[in-house]
Amino acid sequence: MPPDESEAARKLFAGPCDFVAGAASFESLIPISLPEIAFAGRSNVGKSSLVNALTGRRTLARTSSSPGHTRQINFFDLGGRLHLVDLPGYGFAQVSRSMKESWQDLASAFLRGRPTLKRVCVLIDSRHGVKDSDRETMKNLDAAAVSYQLVLTKTDHLKGAAVPRAVAAAEAVARQHVAAHPVVLPTSSETGFGIPELRTAIFAVAMG
Repeated sequence: MPPDESEAARKLFAGPCDFVAGAASFESLIPISLPEIAFAGRSNVGKSSLVNALTGRRTLARTSSSPGHTRQINFFDLGGRLHLVDLPGYGFAQVSRSMKESWQDLASAFLRGRPTLKRVCVLIDSRHGVKDSDRETMKNLDAAAVSYQLVLTKTDHLKGAAVPRAVAAAEAVARQHVAAHPVVLPTSSETGFGIPELRTAIFAVAMG
């Protein structure tokens, strides 16, 4: 990425970022306005932690070790220029089947109905790789013709060559999906590894 673009991305994410609203139904989604970048992933993959790391805040998005903590679509306003969207986790959330289905229906309706949605970051736990529930989400995004990029989380738990191996494995999966960006970004919300690169990638696709 050009140096001026990475600096512009840094300034954007260092600016004001405020919680706008949480939507538990399609009718309560905020009006379409700013460009949107959404974050999807299995329960407890680290979505809220990543949003906090991107914006340099500890408590912007609530985090929990209990899977299924995010139970609605949460919107954050980044400097009046971009909305960051934290989607409910999928996979092994410890809630009822009907609740899981309602979350999935809400997320699907959001993904298909937002012309301002520029990209979805699909978060993958780097320790476990792409799971069946991730592949299902990727297939749904392909069908909805929504651009997405795989982002590895928790790479601070890997050692040495394990990180590039995890990236290569995820990129091999991404190549099998028509709407997936070919580049996989490794990150760690704990150490900040890869966070500037992800900020720049988001800036490029949302502000370009």
